[in-house]
Amino acid sequence: MNQHQPPQPPPPPPMPPAQFLDTTLHTLGFEIDLYSPKKVSGHLLVNSKCCQPFKKLHGGVSALIAEGLASIGAFLAAPEPQRVAGVHLGIHHLKSAQLGDFVVAEATPVNVGRTIQVWEVRLWKSDPSNSEIKTLIASSRVTLLCNLPLAESDKVAAQNIKKMAKL
Repeated sequence: MNQHQPPQPPPPPPMPPAQFLDTTLHTLGFEIDLYSPKKVSGHLLVNSKCCQPFKKLHGGVSALIAEGLASIGAFLAAPEPQRVAGVHLGIHHLKSAQLGDFVVAEATPVNVGRTIQVWEVRLWKSDPSNSEIKTLIASSRVTLLCNLPLAESDKVAAQNIKKMAKL
């Protein structure tokens, strides 16, 4: 009897963090670079999917990035896996970014409470040849309710997110 088994296909490549953590952001081309309870950051090359008709970054996309990054951070900062939900988003659009611009975003906690968290999120237009040259284009505050129960079906995903963040 032949003991040889057919070769197994290689495992699928790891999913990019944005694809796993926030499918909507990933669909727009946003990539997450860092995620922890203290900071969540990422970047976007402004493309036609996220522009308004005048080839400028749509303000709603800036708001989506702000709420997405704050939600990821709030989930990671919660003492135990709990669902989070944004209850207020305030955003100031200070400058524009246009098609082809490189935008970086960073979310940091202002207050991490047991029930409510507040995160500050900033978006900059960055010079791709020199990351030190940045222009603030939007600043926001996101308030999140962070004590919502997880459905049984969501607990595995919650554990995987915490593992990915190495918490």
